[in-house]
Amino acid sequence: MIVAVALLGYLVLALVFPERF
Repeated sequence: MIVAVALLGYLVLALVFPERF
């Protein structure tokens, strides 16, 4: 599902760049 991929990508970005969230 596209939504699942988008959510996983968002979580990865939040973990890699925590200072931006």
